[in-house]
Amino acid sequence: MFEGILGLLHLIVAIWAILNIFGSTASLGAKIFWTLLVLILPLIGLIIWYFAGPKSARLA
Repeated sequence: MFEGILGLLHLIVAIWAILNIFGSTASLGAKIFWTLLVLILPLIGLIIWYFAGPKSARLA
């Protein structure tokens, strides 16, 4: 049960991150790179994206 909740939470955060990546002002290549990083390295990719990834255009 607990693993299912963690999995659902991770899915929600990953979708949120990908939406923010594609809503950023970064180039298409950078958007693809960050999306792949978040998908291939689930937890580490999200942490790296949070600190170093492109920021949303709404926040700029």
